[in-house]
Amino acid sequence: MALRMLFFLFAFGLLSCGASKEKSVSREAAKAIATTAQSFLGTPYRYGGATRKGMDCSGLVHTALKRNGISFPRVSYHMAQEGKRVRVAKVQKGDLLYFNTGKSRRRINHVGLVVEVRRNRIKFIHATTSQGVLVSSLRETYWNRAFVKAMRIL
Repeated sequence: MALRMLFFLFAFGLLSCGASKEKSVSREAAKAIATTAQSFLGTPYRYGGATRKGMDCSGLVHTALKRNGISFPRVSYHMAQEGKRVRVAKVQKGDLLYFNTGKSRRRINHVGLVVEVRRNRIKFIHATTSQGVLVSSLRETYWNRAFVKAMRIL
Protein backbone atom coordinates (compact mmCIF):
# COMPACT_ATOMS: atom_id res chain seq x y z
CA MET A 1 0.00 0.00 0.00
CA ALA A 2 2.80 2.43 0.92
CA LEU A 3 4.60 1.55 -2.31
CA ARG A 4 1.42 2.23 -4.31
CA MET A 5 1.02 5.63 -2.59
CA LEU A 6 4.66 6.50 -3.28
CA PHE A 7 4.20 5.60 -6.97
CA PHE A 8 1.05 7.75 -7.15
CA LEU A 9 2.83 10.75 -5.62
CA PHE A 10 5.79 10.33 -7.98
CA ALA A 11 3.52 10.07 -11.05
CA PHE A 12 1.49 13.09 -9.92
CA GLY A 13 4.71 15.08 -9.47
CA LEU A 14 5.84 14.24 -13.01
CA LEU A 15 2.49 15.20 -14.49
CA SER A 16 2.33 18.49 -12.62
CA CYS A 17 5.86 19.41 -13.76
CA GLY A 18 4.89 18.75 -17.38
CA ALA A 19 1.78 20.89 -17.09
CA SER A 20 3.77 23.71 -15.55
CA LYS A 21 6.31 23.62 -18.38
CA GLU A 22 3.51 23.66 -20.98
CA LYS A 23 1.90 26.72 -19.37
CA SER A 24 5.28 28.44 -19.31
CA VAL A 25 5.79 27.76 -23.01
CA SER A 26 2.31 29.12 -23.77
CA ARG A 27 2.98 32.27 -21.72
CA GLU A 28 6.26 32.85 -23.53
CA ALA A 29 4.59 32.30 -26.91
CA ALA A 30 1.76 34.67 -25.96
CA LYS A 31 4.25 37.32 -24.88
CA ALA A 32 6.21 36.99 -28.14
CA ILE A 33 3.06 37.16 -30.27
CA ALA A 34 1.76 40.21 -28.37
CA THR A 35 5.14 41.93 -28.74
CA THR A 36 5.15 41.23 -32.47
CA ALA A 37 1.63 42.61 -32.85
CA GLN A 38 2.50 45.72 -30.81
CA SER A 39 5.41 46.44 -33.15
CA PHE A 40 2.71 47.42 -35.68
CA LEU A 41 1.07 50.06 -33.44
CA GLY A 42 0.24 53.12 -35.53
CA THR A 43 0.23 51.24 -38.83
CA PRO A 44 -2.58 52.63 -41.02
CA TYR A 45 -5.58 50.51 -41.93
CA ARG A 46 -5.65 48.85 -45.32
CA TYR A 47 -8.25 46.25 -46.28
CA GLY A 48 -6.44 42.98 -47.01
CA GLY A 49 -3.15 44.47 -45.78
CA ALA A 50 -0.56 42.62 -43.76
CA THR A 51 2.50 44.92 -43.88
CA ARG A 52 3.72 48.11 -42.23
CA LYS A 53 2.25 50.04 -45.17
CA GLY A 54 -1.22 48.98 -44.09
CA MET A 55 -3.08 46.27 -42.18
CA ASP A 56 -6.52 45.00 -41.48
CA CYS A 57 -7.50 43.24 -38.24
CA SER A 58 -7.02 39.68 -39.42
CA GLY A 59 -3.81 40.63 -41.22
CA LEU A 60 -2.40 41.89 -37.93
CA VAL A 61 -3.26 38.70 -36.04
CA HIS A 62 -2.18 36.44 -38.91
CA THR A 63 1.17 38.23 -39.27
CA ALA A 64 1.90 38.20 -35.51
CA LEU A 65 1.18 34.47 -35.36
CA LYS A 66 3.07 33.64 -38.55
CA ARG A 67 6.19 35.51 -37.43
CA ASN A 68 6.15 33.35 -34.32
CA GLY A 69 5.85 30.08 -36.22
CA ILE A 70 2.10 29.54 -35.92
CA SER A 71 0.10 28.71 -39.03
CA PHE A 72 -3.41 30.13 -38.82
CA PRO A 73 -6.25 31.14 -41.17
CA ARG A 74 -6.11 34.64 -42.68
CA VAL A 75 -9.77 35.74 -42.42
CA SER A 76 -11.38 36.60 -39.05
CA TYR A 77 -14.49 34.49 -39.71
CA HIS A 78 -12.30 31.44 -40.38
CA MET A 79 -9.99 32.25 -37.46
CA ALA A 80 -13.01 32.16 -35.14
CA GLN A 81 -13.51 28.47 -35.92
CA GLU A 82 -10.10 27.54 -34.47
CA GLY A 83 -9.05 26.99 -30.86
CA LYS A 84 -10.94 26.50 -27.62
CA ARG A 85 -13.65 28.87 -26.46
CA VAL A 86 -12.94 30.58 -23.12
CA ARG A 87 -15.11 32.66 -20.82
CA VAL A 88 -14.25 36.35 -20.64
CA ALA A 89 -13.38 35.94 -16.95
CA LYS A 90 -10.67 33.42 -17.96
CA VAL A 91 -9.14 35.38 -20.87
CA GLN A 92 -5.34 35.56 -20.94
CA LYS A 93 -2.69 37.37 -22.95
CA GLY A 94 -2.50 35.76 -26.40
CA ASP A 95 -6.20 34.84 -26.59
CA LEU A 96 -8.23 36.09 -29.53
CA LEU A 97 -11.40 38.18 -29.21
CA TYR A 98 -14.01 38.11 -31.95
CA PHE A 99 -16.59 40.76 -32.79
CA ASN A 100 -19.57 41.50 -35.01
CA THR A 101 -19.24 45.13 -36.06
CA GLY A 102 -21.30 45.02 -39.24
CA LYS A 103 -24.78 46.44 -39.62
CA SER A 104 -26.35 43.02 -40.06
CA ARG A 105 -24.41 41.58 -37.09
CA ARG A 106 -24.85 38.11 -38.56
CA ARG A 107 -21.27 36.89 -38.57
CA ILE A 108 -17.88 37.62 -37.09
CA ASN A 109 -15.99 40.28 -39.04
CA HIS A 110 -13.39 41.59 -36.58
CA VAL A 111 -10.62 40.09 -34.44
CA GLY A 112 -8.28 41.38 -31.76
CA LEU A 113 -5.39 39.87 -29.81
CA VAL A 114 -5.35 40.18 -26.01
CA VAL A 115 -2.18 41.99 -24.91
CA GLU A 116 -3.01 42.69 -21.25
CA VAL A 117 -5.37 41.49 -18.53
CA ARG A 118 -5.43 43.34 -15.21
CA ARG A 119 -8.21 43.03 -12.66
CA ASN A 120 -10.69 41.91 -15.33
CA ARG A 121 -9.69 44.80 -17.60
CA ILE A 122 -8.92 43.31 -20.97
CA LYS A 123 -6.86 45.23 -23.50
CA PHE A 124 -6.49 44.00 -27.05
CA ILE A 125 -4.62 45.08 -30.15
CA HIS A 126 -6.45 45.30 -33.45
CA ALA A 127 -6.74 47.37 -36.62
CA THR A 128 -9.65 49.76 -37.11
CA THR A 129 -10.63 51.51 -40.33
CA SER A 130 -10.52 54.92 -38.62
CA GLN A 131 -7.34 54.67 -36.52
CA GLY A 132 -5.29 51.77 -37.87
CA VAL A 133 -3.50 49.49 -35.42
CA LEU A 134 -4.18 50.44 -31.80
CA VAL A 135 -4.91 49.01 -28.36
CA SER A 136 -8.48 49.16 -27.06
CA SER A 137 -10.30 47.98 -23.96
CA LEU A 138 -13.12 45.45 -23.93
CA ARG A 139 -14.79 47.81 -21.41
CA GLU A 140 -15.35 50.39 -24.14
CA THR A 141 -19.07 50.35 -24.88
CA TYR A 142 -18.68 49.84 -28.64
CA TRP A 143 -16.39 46.82 -28.29
CA ASN A 144 -18.32 45.36 -25.37
CA ARG A 145 -21.57 45.41 -27.36
CA ALA A 146 -19.95 43.99 -30.49
CA PHE A 147 -18.12 41.20 -28.61
CA VAL A 148 -19.05 37.65 -29.65
CA LYS A 149 -16.52 35.28 -28.10
CA ALA A 150 -12.97 34.64 -26.91
CA MET A 151 -10.86 31.74 -28.15
CA ARG A 152 -7.58 30.27 -26.92
CA ILE A 153 -5.23 29.01 -29.58
CA LEU A 154 -2.05 28.51 -27.53
